[in-house]
Amino acid sequence: MSEAEDRVAAAFAAVPRAGFVPCAERSHVDEDRPIPIGHGQTNSQPTTVRNMLTLLEVRPGERVLDVGSGSGWTCALLAHLVGPTGSVSGVELLPDLAAAARQAVLACGFGWASVAPAEPGVLGLPSAAPFDKILVSAEARTVPGPLVDQLARGGRMVVPVTGRLAVVDVSDGGAVRIHRVGRYAFVPLLWDR
Repeated sequence: MSEAEDRVAAAFAAVPRAGFVPCAERSHVDEDRPIPIGHGQTNSQPTTVRNMLTLLEVRPGERVLDVGSGSGWTCALLAHLVGPTGSVSGVELLPDLAAAARQAVLACGFGWASVAPAEPGVLGLPSAAPFDKILVSAEARTVPGPLVDQLARGGRMVVPVTGRLAVVDVSDGGAVRIHRVGRYAFVPLLWDR
């Protein structure tokens, strides 16, 4: 296992999925499949989340943006990965989900992580940029330029784009490089629909 895989495995062990799904769905948390969380949204399949976080290569102390926080599970996993010297800002377009996610993350004791409702018409959190890492948990039609603009030099974003994961790296000199991996299905990124 790589260091990134080891760190993600530790985050999964520390942040159980059960705290981030509706009570009626908790009997399914050990299944490797998406779980409905209401409003047509899902808590993503664990294998997919594991792959995305491994590709993101989050390190302690980094500033991370979690776009489409949904249930808050990815936000809490990211908070474990960055530790108390880092920060995680989650944004969720649906206010009811944002409120529930905020409570679930707080219940984990991660004071350095938060989930807030996304500002209508604004993708990400440009007022708090730049971020070292950005995770997007909904599928875009193209790599979202507004999020690339919120990445720090040397930063990385993982975003589903038309059925594949796009790994977006910004060099220290500002050059953007994108490579795509795998085949995945996600709920749509509502911002660009």
